[in-house]
Amino acid sequence: MSDNKCSSCPSEGSCNLDPGTCSMPVPTRGCFNHIIAVGSGKGGVGKSSISALLAIGLARLGHRTALLDADITGPSIPSMLGISGMPYGTPEGIVPPATPQLGIKVMSMNLFMEDTSKPVVWRGPLIGNVISQFWNDTNWEDSEVLVIDLPPGTSDAPLTVMQTIALDGVIMVSTPQDLSTRIVEKMMHMTKMMKVPLVGIVENMSFALCPHCGERWDLLGPSHIEEVRSRWNIPLLGSLPIDKQITLLGDSGKLEEYDGSGRPEEMARTVLSAVASLVTSPADSAR
Repeated sequence: MSDNKCSSCPSEGSCNLDPGTCSMPVPTRGCFNHIIAVGSGKGGVGKSSISALLAIGLARLGHRTALLDADITGPSIPSMLGISGMPYGTPEGIVPPATPQLGIKVMSMNLFMEDTSKPVVWRGPLIGNVISQFWNDTNWEDSEVLVIDLPPGTSDAPLTVMQTIALDGVIMVSTPQDLSTRIVEKMMHMTKMMKVPLVGIVENMSFALCPHCGERWDLLGPSHIEEVRSRWNIPLLGSLPIDKQITLLGDSGKLEEYDGSGRPEEMARTVLSAVASLVTSPADSAR
């Protein structure tokens, strides 16, 4: 492990602080074999849906899976997965509730809200502190894989995750529009600054299929995903269609019932394969 505490900081080399006194946290892994974050930098591309479907796919493949909802001000994971019970405290830490079918353990701000329609109006440092507390104080028990749903943007919340949790890497989620891919690339640059590996990219809402004839409709325009994938030399982890079943099941808290012709399992296998093939990077050696 490197002794340079600044090696994972984007301000390395331009900071006036003495590295010996710097309070930068050392990323930790906890009990997990794999920790994968899902982000994009942009809202509305379906990060939470992809995070939940990935966790579902991993659990169906037999992995003991947990899901950390790091979107403190706009959490949606518990609603999609049908979780309403509150976490409870034990001497070993906070025990998160689990999903009804697959037993995916979930930690989210929504689980602490009596009225989930009320906003969380907090400044960035407090949001970062809550994410750190979720990570450090949660008893994930025997979970072996953690999926982290990142919020939009490239500021406090994703920065806290990347600085405090030893991620295997980040999965980027985009949609076909050129504007979406351009904003997603902002977060890709952020992961590079933080020396966190890019696992690959998922294109969500890639197309729709006519329910009558099966014709493919590119409702959001032509895809730009291949350009981004080639530019960053990362694999395409999946192209998911617009599927009203995801919306209907998510709205009713039954997303675990989604089959999608085995897409969650296929995506989970592809992601695990991409994680396994990642070349050791400076971030890895620092951890």
